Amino acid sequence: MQDTEAPEKSAPADHAGDRLKALEAESDIAADYLEELLDIADLDGDIDMDIDGDRAAVSIVGADLSNLVGENGKVLEALQELTRLAVYRETGERSRLMLDVSNYRANRKAELEEVGRKAIEEVKASGEAVKLPPMTPFERKVVHDVVAAAGLTSESEGEEPRRRVVVQPA
Repeated sequence: MQDTEAPEKSAPADHAGDRLKALEAESDIAADYLEELLDIADLDGDIDMDIDGDRAAVSIVGADLSNLVGENGKVLEALQELTRLAVYRETGERSRLMLDVSNYRANRKAELEEVGRKAIEEVKASGEAVKLPPMTPFERKVVHDVVAAAGLTSESEGEEPRRRVVVQPA
């Protein structure tokens, strides 16, 4: 006799929940790595972890951490890459983790949003494309997002480290 009952189906995996757990794990690994680094460098800092959209976000806040930011955020960029490598070493997965130190990125983001708004105004007034100064990938993304929200288009041109955003007229 044949079994006519349909086999039990397992519930689909909760991909959003799995992704959230993976991002939380990235944050934990990054925080452990950064705490060790702060100890080695004998720096005082508190580590805050968050999930920002589809990426882990880790911030170090403290008294004087300007050495971890460096000129124009160059040390911060390098530290972020090292932290991403530490996450990769533990998980085997590439990380898009965002690191901030002493609110440098948060403050820089606000400045860049204003740069983007001014470029939009200039493009609308002149009808000509506007080339912005060279920026890091993080900085370009902020400007691209502001331009897109205003209904215009932008593109990146050039080679690192001289890659820049060009805001196009509508």
